[in-house]
Amino acid sequence: MARPPWAADAFAARLPHLRRRARLAAATRAFFDARGYVEVETPYAVPTPGEEVHLRAYATEQIATDGSRVRRFLHTSPEFAMKRLLVAGAGRVFQLARVWRNEQGSDLHAPEFTMLEWYRPDATLDALMDETEAYLRAVLPPVVSCRDVTTSLDAFERLTVAEAFARWTGTDVIATADDAPALAAAAGVVLRAGETWEDLFFRLLLDRIEPHLGQARPTFLTHWPAAQAALARRDPRDPRVAERFELYVCGIELANAYAELTDAWEQRARFLADRARRAALYGTEDDWPLDEDFLDAVAHGLPPCAGIALGFDRLAMIAAGAARIGDVQWMPVTPL
Repeated sequence: MARPPWAADAFAARLPHLRRRARLAAATRAFFDARGYVEVETPYAVPTPGEEVHLRAYATEQIATDGSRVRRFLHTSPEFAMKRLLVAGAGRVFQLARVWRNEQGSDLHAPEFTMLEWYRPDATLDALMDETEAYLRAVLPPVVSCRDVTTSLDAFERLTVAEAFARWTGTDVIATADDAPALAAAAGVVLRAGETWEDLFFRLLLDRIEPHLGQARPTFLTHWPAAQAALARRDPRDPRVAERFELYVCGIELANAYAELTDAWEQRARFLADRARRAALYGTEDDWPLDEDFLDAVAHGLPPCAGIALGFDRLAMIAAGAARIGDVQWMPVTPL
């Protein structure tokens, strides 16, 4: 029988993990303070929660003093607001933000959780990977174990998506972009009814590639197909790919990062394409307006920068050796 999170025995079992989480938060703030970052807070209820195609947002309503009502959404990431701060001249910023993503729930997912995001003007993707390595080494022990996987932080692997697909699927994933039959034939799999290239890309990623990532050592999976990085700039050396990485530790996807797109025209085009895909998949009943203010800010002058979103609850799981995300949340939203 499920136990409520306030039950004394359930809380006592989680308390060592929760204390480890508290120390992790303190160490995080110390790390960024020492590097000249400023901790910021941005609104949680916003007109536009994000533009990720597959993320479902929580809707709410703001009532003004005159009784007028305006629809708002709980943000899925503080990214848009933090980039506005970069335009304003805030410099290096970080935030431990509560975020909400509907229709999520598992050992590694919660509908409400904490995201650590930081943005650094003039940083390259390589510089951001260097800083991420330094951060993990500062807040974690040299060897971590979580969910039956032990990972040493002594050395980090950097692997492109193309290299990973070549190694574990035998395909040239970049050359087959948008050609699902060609990718399926090269990988030796049967294309499912209605399966798009994107669908097959993620099936192969989940089934054949991710089980190898972040095992004995952490893995940065870098340089994603351009279509899979809506807010990242294209690599000037190969515009078929974007300057994006995901980080895996103890086999867990921990972070997603970009060398940020600063071209407002291209950003608008990508947003419109993503909105069309989301409408086709999920309809428009719960849709939100295009964030014109964000696009205006980018056009005004988003500086060259890199930014990262890191699942803080998952990092706390790794730090504490916890098996489930609810074990490191002070008051989980679902019974234990």
